Amino acid sequence: MKTISVVVPTYNEEDNVMDVYRRIRQVFSEKLPDYRLKLQFIDNCSTDHTRELIRSLCERDEDVQAIFNAKNFGYNRSLFYGLSQAEGDCAVLINADMQDPPEVIPRFVAEWEAGYKIVAGVKTQSRENPVMYFFRSIYYYLMKHSTEIDHIEHFDGFGLYDQEFIRVLREMDDPLPYLRGIVAELGFKRKDIEYEQVKRKKGKTHFRFFALYDLAMLGITSYSKVIMHCCTILGGILAVVSALIAVVTLFMKLFAWDSFPMGTAAMVIGIFFLGAVQLFFIGFVGEYVVNINARVMRHPLVVEETRLNFETENVERLYETKITQ
Repeated sequence: MKTISVVVPTYNEEDNVMDVYRRIRQVFSEKLPDYRLKLQFIDNCSTDHTRELIRSLCERDEDVQAIFNAKNFGYNRSLFYGLSQAEGDCAVLINADMQDPPEVIPRFVAEWEAGYKIVAGVKTQSRENPVMYFFRSIYYYLMKHSTEIDHIEHFDGFGLYDQEFIRVLREMDDPLPYLRGIVAELGFKRKDIEYEQVKRKKGKTHFRFFALYDLAMLGITSYSKVIMHCCTILGGILAVVSALIAVVTLFMKLFAWDSFPMGTAAMVIGIFFLGAVQLFFIGFVGEYVVNINARVMRHPLVVEETRLNFETENVERLYETKITQ
């Protein structure tokens, strides 16, 4: 019997933990009875009752596993680490808010059995805020057309990953992994499955503006050179234009001193414009530098506080992988 791990990152999801357990259990009992389920929660230091609920599930169901992080290491790092620790023949990554329906998992498994190493869930529709969906669409479009890899539009990590791919994740030495880019970059045989994302029913999203901004900047600074190219090109264009304006102004003042007054408005506008351009690109350079610094420091993805219900023979291997990171 093949084993499928379902990895669920959590942070203050006390309203959803039990629903996640029931719905995923139901999907496997009704539609995937020939597979063994390993349901793995990785909790990012929740401050509500999420951990107590997960502990109770682990106590009554040996197939429920848990990793409790020592502190909040961020959504992206936590889910990547949880996926890299998954046991079984493959792993499914799904968020605890249940906006990505577990009922799609049997379709993932069918494509996996057909030979695909990665099955990616792609949102064709979403019942989230239409403004947010619009900006997400713009971001995915820009990422797809501004990098050398074929980014998957409207893919947030929900999907199935073969154990071969998970082994590659364990070997990566990157403290700032960007899973969406890694999936598109590594070139495993992949199948995209379309689905409709539903609206969150319980709890509140923890993805605020700055969290989304950090994730977007991580993707851009990890895989795109376009901003730096634009910086160089725009700087060259502005330098040429400024030189031409300076030459024209000089000749006009020499040959028409009285009829060609040089007002301060043009100078002030030009200074503010150039200052804004400089600040914009300095900010982007700073984003690159911060990510480079984090990668050079080589801190671990997360620090575990404890883990529950992992098989003894696998714990040593998994911790060995973590330490070498």
